Amino acid sequence: MSSSFSRRDFIAALGAVAAAASLPSAVPGKVSLADSNRGNESFAASGMSFGYAAITWNGNDTQAIKDVAEVGFKGIQLRTSVLPEFEKRPAALRELLAANHLTFTAFSSGGVRIAPGTEAEEITKHVRNATFVRDAGGLYLQVTDSARQKDRKPAPDDFKQLGRVLTEIAKRVVDLGVGLGYHNHMNSLGEGPEEVDRIMDASDPRYVKFELDIAHYQQGGGDPVQALRKYRDRLLFLHIKDLESPVPASSKGNERSYRFVELGRGKVDLPAVFKTLKEIKFHGWAVVELDAVPDNARTPRESAIICKKYLEEKLKLTI
Repeated sequence: MSSSFSRRDFIAALGAVAAAASLPSAVPGKVSLADSNRGNESFAASGMSFGYAAITWNGNDTQAIKDVAEVGFKGIQLRTSVLPEFEKRPAALRELLAANHLTFTAFSSGGVRIAPGTEAEEITKHVRNATFVRDAGGLYLQVTDSARQKDRKPAPDDFKQLGRVLTEIAKRVVDLGVGLGYHNHMNSLGEGPEEVDRIMDASDPRYVKFELDIAHYQQGGGDPVQALRKYRDRLLFLHIKDLESPVPASSKGNERSYRFVELGRGKVDLPAVFKTLKEIKFHGWAVVELDAVPDNARTPRESAIICKKYLEEKLKLTI
């Protein structure tokens, strides 16, 4: 497949993903617009697919795959911790996921640096990861950034440079048939809503899509519902999590003023989020992500069950 063909056709597909989060039929996990719009007015008719992120298992990815499948999610997001075992044999990962009936929804590729002299290395790193995603049957590549510095405020040129590097990476990733989503994140250049806007404005919308994390966005001072409406045409996939802020006084040792918790146990207005997703006709993947289990008495699997029960019992969604 030539680069000109793949880029032209995949850009068109990404436009469809952003507008309706629906990939071409050859891509696993696709939900068609016709199927997703049939009759039922509940959240369950949204046509969304739900995955769960392996980050909670802290590198025990084989166990994460087993647990996520058994809990009942349809997809999984993996991290670079899978590379030592599977980078040289992506087909083995594809087979493992197929045996567990899981779609390889996304891969966390890490932060994009913008320091002088790092661009070629950053492009190489993320394209290599995207190649692994393609070969393992995955859909999306997630990138954050490593541009925020503690000793100074972000400068206008930081946003411009990040947007440029993201675009150069995404052009090459698109040629591999993988979608690239920028993930807003606390302690990164894309922390606050205005900063996210500047990054999105500085990057080419044909290639760089938005992976909205609703809890990071809220902690950064934004309204996730407004973000969904603003970026409805650029949404690639979502991170769904809940937010506790400030943390309880009993949670000593937590250096941050916030922490992420199971769905329904924080202050993110999840019903409003899913109502908006239905209104904007988002038909793509929502990945539930919990960085760590907030209560050491629970296991990652137990936290996943809590999140699934909230989605099914409180929001009446079909997982």
